[in-house]
Amino acid sequence: MTAIRPEPAGGELSPVVIQLLKGVVYRDTHERVWSGLLEARHQVSDHLAVLGLVVIIDEAEGYAYLRTAEVDDAEDRPRLIARRALSFPVSLLLALLRRRLAEFDATSADTRLVLSRAQIAEMLRLFLPNTSNEVRLLTQIDTHINKVVDLGFLRPLRGTPDTFEVRRIIKAYVDGQWLAEFDRRLSDYADQVAMEDG
Repeated sequence: MTAIRPEPAGGELSPVVIQLLKGVVYRDTHERVWSGLLEARHQVSDHLAVLGLVVIIDEAEGYAYLRTAEVDDAEDRPRLIARRALSFPVSLLLALLRRRLAEFDATSADTRLVLSRAQIAEMLRLFLPNTSNEVRLLTQIDTHINKVVDLGFLRPLRGTPDTFEVRRIIKAYVDGQWLAEFDRRLSDYADQVAMEDG
């Protein structure tokens, strides 16, 4: 005979809902919230649907996050989750990190892609305009890396501040369609730079 589990009380849902509203929930970082989310996924989904939000759970990759629900009257409804416009270098860095993660997944059995600040800077440097002011360029690259950390796609490792883990949530935001659109914009950018140099 199967035991019927009682539905979680509102107080038990609160930590899960609050953490989701704050940002991405990771299996390895938010263990108790993660298990609570998996146990009460339907109640959490129903609760957040009232706010026009959809819970996305990727059990294989170990993360969950919220998206605004697609509805017909979306223009009339205020957005709870703000859209952020990203600068070209930050978008470029996200695309490069996403590609690097895809390559890593294809060639490695490890689950964590860890990169040094110098490796990330070298990836980005190839696409930035040449400059004689190396210090200024490195300062700009650090700013872009810090922005990606703030967005939650890179996590500094404890004890080694110049080493970062590429968070797998990047796969949910930087998908094939996003990369294709970015490739088109990158091609336009390269053509523009070539015209300015010529």
